Amino acid sequence: MRRFQTFQDLFKRYRRPGDLVFASLFCLFAVFLLVMLPYETQWVKRTKLFAQPAFWPAVSVGAMALFGVLHLLGALASERIPGRGAEVLAWLKSVEYALWFMAYVAVVPIVGYLAGSILFACVLAWRLGYRSARWLLTAAGFAVVVVVVFKGLLQVKIPAGQVYELLPSGALRTFLMTYL
Repeated sequence: MRRFQTFQDLFKRYRRPGDLVFASLFCLFAVFLLVMLPYETQWVKRTKLFAQPAFWPAVSVGAMALFGVLHLLGALASERIPGRGAEVLAWLKSVEYALWFMAYVAVVPIVGYLAGSILFACVLAWRLGYRSARWLLTAAGFAVVVVVVFKGLLQVKIPAGQVYELLPSGALRTFLMTYL
């Protein structure tokens, strides 16, 4: 059974509403990288072409720019599909979770890995709509397991929070700063 009836069917583009926006942003980013390339790497005299520090970055960024321009031209030549705004809005919604992660990274050095992990696991569970006590306890339990695995078992060196400095000196403070 043949899947393609004609040669044109083989190369038919199936666009999405945000294709033009994505192609534009990708092309701009590729051209920006191409312009910045001379400032980031160099061509060394009396060195073979394939051994040049700038050769492979230039090939990859050049190919990225070329295909970015081709993608943009294809997006400009294709028919318009309604719903571009909704598509771009869906992309922007994912930025919220990057902001949550940056807030988590900022809070952990202050309140500590354990407290920060429990706090953000519960807040994100609440944000996602899991608001019953069962789900909040599950999120908190997950955070505790993650902290125990990373700091206790894997010995990942994560700095203790500033709040631990307020604890009185002793074995409890040392344990919390080392393992939690």
